[in-house]
Amino acid sequence: MAANKFGRYVWLVDLIKCHPYITFKEISDKWENSGLGDGKPLPWKTFMNHKEAVQTIFDIIISCDAKRGYGYYIEDADRLEGDAFRAWLIDSYATLNQLQADRRLEKRISFEKIPSGGKFLQTLLQAMRQSCVLEITHQGFGKSHASTFQVEPFHLKVYNRRWYLIGRSVYSDDIRTYALDRIQNVVITDIKFEIPNTFNIDKYFEGCVGIIADAEYDIEHVIIKAYAWARQYLSTLPIHESQRVLSSDDESITFEFNVRPNYDFVQMLLQQTDQIEIIEPQWLKDGICHIAENIISYYKK
Repeated sequence: MAANKFGRYVWLVDLIKCHPYITFKEISDKWENSGLGDGKPLPWKTFMNHKEAVQTIFDIIISCDAKRGYGYYIEDADRLEGDAFRAWLIDSYATLNQLQADRRLEKRISFEKIPSGGKFLQTLLQAMRQSCVLEITHQGFGKSHASTFQVEPFHLKVYNRRWYLIGRSVYSDDIRTYALDRIQNVVITDIKFEIPNTFNIDKYFEGCVGIIADAEYDIEHVIIKAYAWARQYLSTLPIHESQRVLSSDDESITFEFNVRPNYDFVQMLLQQTDQIEIIEPQWLKDGICHIAENIISYYKK
C-alpha cells in the first residue's frame, strides 16, 4: 500500500475522532485545506473508499447519524482510546501527515529519539510473526561479559526511550525482560514456540510502573501528597492508571495508587523532587527518607 494512501486513512480517522458528527461538507473543506488533496475538494467516491479502507485496516467503523445533520462519527470510540497502539499510530501518523503536507512546519516540531536498539526491531518482529525462538547475545548492565542464549519472544514494549523484549528463557523457563540496547546480536532459529494461553501482558505488568515486573513487590495502596507545581504535573500526567484524587485544597492534592512500589515507581516519585510527600505505606516513606539522607551525605563530603 502506498504510504500516502495510508496517511490519508489516518488523517480521516484523526479528523473524525477529534470532530465527532462532522458532515461530509466539513470533511471535504478540511481535506481541501490539509495539503493532502492538492487544494481540491474531497470526491464522494474517494471518501467512501477511504471509509471502507479504514474499517478493513484499523477495524474502525465510521458511521453517519442522520439525526445529527448527517454527521460522521467513530463507532465505539472509547475502544479506540483504550487501544494504546492504535491511538499512538493514528496520533503519530496524523502529525507526520501535517509535516509532509506543509514543509513550513518541518523545523518547528521535535520528536524524542530512542538512542539505540532499533536495528534489531525488524528481526524481532519477524520472529514474533513466525513464532520462532530467538538466539540473542546480550550483556546486561553490571555484567563483565556477554552471554548467548535462546528466548521465546512474547512482546515488545517501549519505556523511557528504550525498547524492551519480554520473552521466556528457554533454559530457565522464566519470563524475563531484555533491553534491546544491551543486545549485541540476534539470530532467528528454526525452533517453533507457542505463547501460553495463560500469558497476558496486562496481567504480567499489573500494578507496575515502567518495565520491571517484579513479583517481589505486592500491589499496595500508596498515598502521596503533592505540592506546588507537582499538583498540576501529576494531575495532567498520571504516574499510573490507578492514580486517583483523594482530596485537595489550596496548597496540595492527595493522590492514591494501587501499584507495586518497585524501583521504577520510586524513581517517578523522586522526579518530583521536594514537591511530594509520602503518606503511606510507612516502609516506603522510610525508604524515601533514606534516599534523601544519602543525597545529603554526598554534598557534605
